[in-house]
Amino acid sequence: MGFIAFLILGLIAGAIAKAILPGRQGGGWIATLILGVIGALLGGWIGSAIFGVGVDEFWDLGSWLLAIGGAIIVLLIWGLITGRNKSRN
Repeated sequence: MGFIAFLILGLIAGAIAKAILPGRQGGGWIATLILGVIGALLGGWIGSAIFGVGVDEFWDLGSWLLAIGGAIIVLLIWGLITGRNKSRN
């Protein structure tokens, strides 16, 4: 996968992860991009370590699921570190 495609995958995966998790997560699109790229890297690493597959193809469902799963993990860890995952009324 090319660099630009990986950035687009990370941006979309980060946005989906923010939409899936409840609560208010801060950050704009740059924070979402960084979150998604780190999540895609983490998801690819976990996928290759456990399942023997990684984030290889842009249009592969496995790549998207690994990237979104990794972004959710990164977002949960970030919320625990910063304490921002609590919903505000």
